[in-house]
Amino acid sequence: MPTPIIAANAYAALAKLHDQAASLIGGGGSGQESGPSFSAMLKDVIDAVSEAGQKSDAQAQAVAAGKSNMIDVVTAVAETETTFQTLVSVRDKVIAAYEDVLKMPI
Repeated sequence: MPTPIIAANAYAALAKLHDQAASLIGGGGSGQESGPSFSAMLKDVIDAVSEAGQKSDAQAQAVAAGKSNMIDVVTAVAETETTFQTLVSVRDKVIAAYEDVLKMPI
């Protein structure tokens, strides 16, 4: 069962990732950019995961206060879980691609 401490730790980790992504955006290079940068997209995804988590926590608190339906909580938690699993999957793919680049001969 999720506890407020677990949720607070998860939000702190997401805030740290958000700050790291923001620092990457601020230190951008002078190359040509035809679209949004990777770091900007990463920041947006981290924000989306954080927002989904906060939404599910708000729904859980509303149910505890008797102001919401349990179906809304289950839907919000499932949405958060899907979003987080997508983030982890993309992270794994990026790391695998980076490792492949490192293995390339010069």
